[in-house]
Amino acid sequence: MSDTTPKVVAFGGGHGLAATLTALRDVTPTITAVVTVADNGGSSGKIRDEFNFLPPGDLRMALAALCGSDAWGQSWAQIIQHRFQSSGDLNGHAFGNLLLAALWDSSADLVAGIDRVGELLKIVGRVLPMSLEPLDIEAIFEMPSGDLIVRGQIEVATAKGRVKSLKLLPENPALTPQVLTAIEKADLLTFGPGSWFSSVMPHFLLEDLAAAIARSNAKKLMILNLQESSGADEFAGNTPEEHIELVLSHCPSLKLDIVIADPSIVTSASGLSNLVGRLGGELIVSDVAKDQDRNHHDSRKMSSLFSHIFGSSLLK
Repeated sequence: MSDTTPKVVAFGGGHGLAATLTALRDVTPTITAVVTVADNGGSSGKIRDEFNFLPPGDLRMALAALCGSDAWGQSWAQIIQHRFQSSGDLNGHAFGNLLLAALWDSSADLVAGIDRVGELLKIVGRVLPMSLEPLDIEAIFEMPSGDLIVRGQIEVATAKGRVKSLKLLPENPALTPQVLTAIEKADLLTFGPGSWFSSVMPHFLLEDLAAAIARSNAKKLMILNLQESSGADEFAGNTPEEHIELVLSHCPSLKLDIVIADPSIVTSASGLSNLVGRLGGELIVSDVAKDQDRNHHDSRKMSSLFSHIFGSSLLK
């Protein structure tokens, strides 16, 4: 790994990826965020339905997270996250979503449009979509009455029952070429945290992407979700081991160098350390939750932990 500026590729989506990116931007300037494109709800869903564009919401959140901590960066981060409130058609739309849609409507180069927003915001690093076509997630859930097929990110996220299978539609979408290039040059790949079905798993459901991740010589770091108190989030109620096993079911050759877990999810009976060890990695148990909101990761705590990891022998 580079001594001063490790090249990091962070995979995910939504608030979980945003927390990781906010932590990473203070540690290294060479970050590539690879974002899922299966969102079908809210402002993103409306734009997707009307124009057949990529859902811009998770891309917008990643761009905001990579804005600098100076006045310019934080001002623009607030502006692109601003949501309109009205009784008309703009109600609920985020300004950043509309800005991305405007650039995509004027040019067929989707990545160039995202890069132009990144240049305007003066972000640290780069944001890329995992695929250049909008995707859907389809799952089969085991229910008391039989198997239930559920399609759509929002629908899958809110479905009850135990997941039996999970796939992307279309099943073999094209991987964004710039993502492959970023992986080949990376020193470190990070995964999570976030909604496991819609933010983490899509990267392993896309076969070409999963294969590129597995064969990469970069170190691999996974950040596990926190203990869910409400049981409302997708894949809640499952153990951290089951989260990892679901990833391995689609990427069996994956090796992990480091897995970060908050103490709240590691019990005395947990087999997490043994599982991580079998994958060739080390389990780091560290408080990474917000003090006043234990259901969300604290970017400052994660940044401090990343600094320690980058300066240690773990990633050498």
